[in-house]
Amino acid sequence: MSGGVDSSIAAYLTKEQGYACIGCTMKLYDNADIGVPRSRTCCTLDDVEDAKSVAYRLGMPYYVFNFKDDFCQKVIQKFVDSYEAGITPNPCIDCNRYMKFDKLYERAKILDCDYVVTGHYARIEYDGKKFFLKKALDETKDQSYVLYSMTQEQLAHTLFPLGNMRKTQVRQLADENGFVNAQKPDSQDICFVPDGNYVGFLEQYTGKRYPKGEFVDANGNVLGSHKGIVRYTIGQRKGLGLSLPEPMYVRQIDPKANRIVLGTEQELYQKEVIAADFNWIVGEVPKDEIRCKAKIRYRQKEQWATARAVDDTHVQIQFDEPQRAVTPGQAAVLYDGDTVLGGGVIK
Repeated sequence: MSGGVDSSIAAYLTKEQGYACIGCTMKLYDNADIGVPRSRTCCTLDDVEDAKSVAYRLGMPYYVFNFKDDFCQKVIQKFVDSYEAGITPNPCIDCNRYMKFDKLYERAKILDCDYVVTGHYARIEYDGKKFFLKKALDETKDQSYVLYSMTQEQLAHTLFPLGNMRKTQVRQLADENGFVNAQKPDSQDICFVPDGNYVGFLEQYTGKRYPKGEFVDANGNVLGSHKGIVRYTIGQRKGLGLSLPEPMYVRQIDPKANRIVLGTEQELYQKEVIAADFNWIVGEVPKDEIRCKAKIRYRQKEQWATARAVDDTHVQIQFDEPQRAVTPGQAAVLYDGDTVLGGGVIK
């Protein structure tokens, strides 16, 4: 329970179904650690109070679990390491993978709970043999993309009560039940970078000042000076600070040489993507090529593609149409209709 309306209604619906429930909030960091006032992030004391208020209203025991060390190591440090390596990470995927459905899942087993319940907008279906992860009914809120790493065991012991609901219904239910967070705004930013200034976070957290380097074209010709590779991501045009004859975009980031390669809009497009650390939801690697749809960023509409397992952990995805700004570190997720086939990290 993050203190938001989604997890609160997930708790309410689970209780209504007759389950004995325990409410909990994960303590993931101290605000002093990330250099921001306590009132400007999720997981603040106010959020804990909101979650506790809902749990009390529902007659549920409530706990705060301290997972700060794991969050620091598996999410924050990976976030830092990725940017320093010229990769654009997705910490929300890592949080789901390593915190909610790993550490919290372990704690649930210790407490002899049958399920972990969250406020994610996604659905789980069971055909008698396998569990399937599916998109939410409300596609504007669908979060299946960030859940691609879930295993059969995790799906068997997880409930997503909001999967068949729309956000308007969720807020209405919260209003009807007098929840203090019924109209609380959704959090938009990375929880440990609440102001969206991830470069400021990186400098504050590491104590580093990232060195300037060269912008170059594909032939190695120097076009100007950049302000540190962590400030840029693939496809970026704004903020380059260059005056060039034609629009140029970040095409490649080379951390070893501290160089950023620029290219034209046309040079940003490619058809082939390799995804590593790939998780097939059903637990079996397909032997043959499959026709499916795929997306390479959260807000993107899925695109037709052919996918082929290179080995147990790598998948080659060939899009029918070239995709713009394929970004290492982001997730490539495969879909068959509204069913998530699996996903991995773009290399």
